Amino acid sequence: MLRRMYISDNGKLQEDDKAEPLVYVYTAPTDEEKRQLIEQYKIDEHTLNSSLDPDELSRLEFEPEHVAMIFKRPKHYAAEDNFLFKVASTGIFMFKDRLIIVTADEAPLFEGRLFMKVQSIQDIVLKMINRSIFHFLEHLKAINSLAGSIEQLISTSMENKYLLNLFTLEKSLVYYLNATNSNGVLIERLKNSASKIDFSPENIEILDDLAIENNQCREQANIYSQVLASMMDARASIVANNLNIRIKMLTLLTLAIMLPTFVVSYFSMNVKIPLEASNPMSFWIITALALLSTLAFVLLWWRRRL
Repeated sequence: MLRRMYISDNGKLQEDDKAEPLVYVYTAPTDEEKRQLIEQYKIDEHTLNSSLDPDELSRLEFEPEHVAMIFKRPKHYAAEDNFLFKVASTGIFMFKDRLIIVTADEAPLFEGRLFMKVQSIQDIVLKMINRSIFHFLEHLKAINSLAGSIEQLISTSMENKYLLNLFTLEKSLVYYLNATNSNGVLIERLKNSASKIDFSPENIEILDDLAIENNQCREQANIYSQVLASMMDARASIVANNLNIRIKMLTLLTLAIMLPTFVVSYFSMNVKIPLEASNPMSFWIITALALLSTLAFVLLWWRRRL
């Protein structure tokens, strides 16, 4: 899918197919669109395919007619992801008179107050990276909140379901940590190549701020990842302990039932024993003995607990 956008007179990025576009956004481009990008705009085929690869690292390349870069962003989370927060790649190809953006999935690239006022192609690129960092921070808060909720469920759990959810969140944090590290390298390269990309002094100041914000995001992801990893053994022990307690209770219940069953079974044997059926009180005496055995077991168990 192709979207065409331009900068309005008031500096807002808007979509309009009738106007002369400044920004072209290709979402999951078809083979025909890929061929157009390669042949018409001289975009390297490998770099184009890398823009659609979620495992590709962020990088910056200089071509004769444009500047190509790939940066990492969080993928939109859905319920079917089952606690796995994924990372996607976005390709940016900067020409003198246009900006081409390639993504593998539909993503809110231009949402938020950041894009209420833009001035140039360079400004759009920096705001997109800023939006990606902010999106990572939002997901990190969500991951931390989910981890706290799952920890409360683990305190009473006897199965591995919630532990597996925590393992998935930990895996997501590893992906996010790798993505923020990769974006940090890209930001440093952008700062070092500011003159080649025609960054203004204001853009360079924004790059400095982006480097700081990305480092904070990376440290936050690292802390969350270390906390989850260090406490995983303790949480597994809690689940095992809960299971042992429940097995112990079931064992005690089995013993409590076994004693009166033994008493009744003993007097039901087909041999000569006291309290035969001819005795009118035999049923009540046997019942009382069964109850007394249960009561004796409960008193003994209670005394051992004290």
